[in-house]
Amino acid sequence: MEGVTEIDMVILSYAYNSELRAITKKCINSLVESENSSKIKFNILVLESEKRLNEYQYQNTTTLYPADDFGYNRYLNIGIEATSSKYICLCNNDLIFHRSWATEMLNAFNTYYDLSSASPICSKHHPRLGFEINSGLYTGYRNRYEVAGWCLFLKRDVLRITGKLDENFRFWCADNDYANTMANLHLRHALISSSIVDHLGEATSGRTMPENDEHFTANEFFYFEKKWNCRVGKDWHPLDLEKNIIPERSLFTDYYV
Repeated sequence: MEGVTEIDMVILSYAYNSELRAITKKCINSLVESENSSKIKFNILVLESEKRLNEYQYQNTTTLYPADDFGYNRYLNIGIEATSSKYICLCNNDLIFHRSWATEMLNAFNTYYDLSSASPICSKHHPRLGFEINSGLYTGYRNRYEVAGWCLFLKRDVLRITGKLDENFRFWCADNDYANTMANLHLRHALISSSIVDHLGEATSGRTMPENDEHFTANEFFYFEKKWNCRVGKDWHPLDLEKNIIPERSLFTDYYV
């Protein structure tokens, strides 16, 4: 269709019960209803971890059931490799997309040609941190501030520079690693306060944590520390990533602009 911008939407889901499946459906429905399809076409790809759904296809999507063991970045990489549009958005399933969120995102990319990656604002989370809706564009690399790991919108060409997402991060620290990678390569990322996508957050995270918590937390924390050569305090714990505590001497502050 002439004049239509296509956006590949890669959504990770672990709908092991009806409640979580409903959350994924609500996410997809809000996405489909958020834009005029004659102007923006969403190519929605769901990576579903719950194999017992027996190849169930969410409406308006292509739903894949990867044979690989779950890994947050591993599944995102599968989604990236299965899509091809100029713009790609990497998402959790616990999101509610507001009207015109993608239009506002595209406006930012068309205005700032050096913008490589962006996150939409969450009307529940970001105002508590001092970011108001429709208050401008905020460049930076702080996790859960400018970088909202639950929704990352980027130009596909950026992946030629960054390479594949690091699959050593299977659950924790994936968003922190993304932020550090963008900062280290001086690829501009911003929070777009006119683009609104709400994150349900703890409504799903507490119920989707893999059984072997230590394996999915401590090991990835130590790998993150080694990879980025950042020292953290002795009382720091991987869960602090969810409390907006930035590790001492990390690239978040070294490269923040």
